[in-house]
Amino acid sequence: MPGQACAGAVGSAAGVGLSRVTVRLPGCVESVDGILERTGSGPRERRIFAKLHGLRDSPTLAEGERLEDLLVQAGRDALDGRAAQLVLYGHTLLVSEFELSGAFRDRLRERLGLPGAFLSGVSHVNCTSVLRSVELARRFLGRAGADPAERVLVLGGDQGSRHERARVVPGLTVAGDTVAAVVVQGPGAGRPRYRYLGGAQVRDARFHRNLRMSSAESAAFAEAVRIQIVHCVRGAARAAGLDLEQLDWVMPHLSNRTMWRGFSNDAGFAWDRICLDLVAERGHNFGTDALMALEHADRIGRLSPGDRCALVAVGQGMYIQSLIVEVLEDS
Repeated sequence: MPGQACAGAVGSAAGVGLSRVTVRLPGCVESVDGILERTGSGPRERRIFAKLHGLRDSPTLAEGERLEDLLVQAGRDALDGRAAQLVLYGHTLLVSEFELSGAFRDRLRERLGLPGAFLSGVSHVNCTSVLRSVELARRFLGRAGADPAERVLVLGGDQGSRHERARVVPGLTVAGDTVAAVVVQGPGAGRPRYRYLGGAQVRDARFHRNLRMSSAESAAFAEAVRIQIVHCVRGAARAAGLDLEQLDWVMPHLSNRTMWRGFSNDAGFAWDRICLDLVAERGHNFGTDALMALEHADRIGRLSPGDRCALVAVGQGMYIQSLIVEVLEDS
């Protein structure tokens, strides 16, 4: 209902796990300052983005490069030569250039080596679309009569550089073109890298105007997000049978550092346990942020078996999604 935040929490489907995350970066990098200058931001806002928000670079498709190719590369690596019964593609932007060339769904399935899989887009929840896809995959695997060996491929990625008006969220962030993929699997599909423990989501319809919000609405949105992120992460931890204080890491939405300073203060969560390494060099990449942070932390050896990680996504609108995973021993 307008003026009211609605929250929901979901427990785990027994034995559901996630594979290692695969990430594909585009071939170019643009400076956030250059993008802001090109799209009309003044010196004061550009200083805020650099000094307070900590944003420096934004991954960008090179000339002649296609996001579809990155989706295929990440997806095939995540599949690791095995099948999936369902493909979910989470995206924020409603129309992408590669979709306009026709037959995108069939072409993507063929290129992934999954011609018989059902493929569906997940959208209209903005930058929570990828984590929402993980939740939908969990529900699919937990349905009555499901084969415990079934797997779902989740893809995420948008062409921010082709939609510059949507790429810049005034006062908050600049979005890039990175792609991520992960397989969500049933208990009979082999040993996962992460065990799914629980999740939660928050929606507040007051902010449905998105990028058309007034300055007063934008200020109210920022305050509501600050409060509701804590509420959502607590809800996800509770669904996993945990307190927020029992979480080891937060894999954040990488819009800026300012948002997470507020979370750290409000939740009493240690600043050095929020994985913000990628804010400067990659920044925000629509729905892929939390998966990118998880992949980075795992790849550099920061995670240990038994660590419990909260993945968090925030979408204009306002939508917030969080899920909790536990790191398992390597097979």
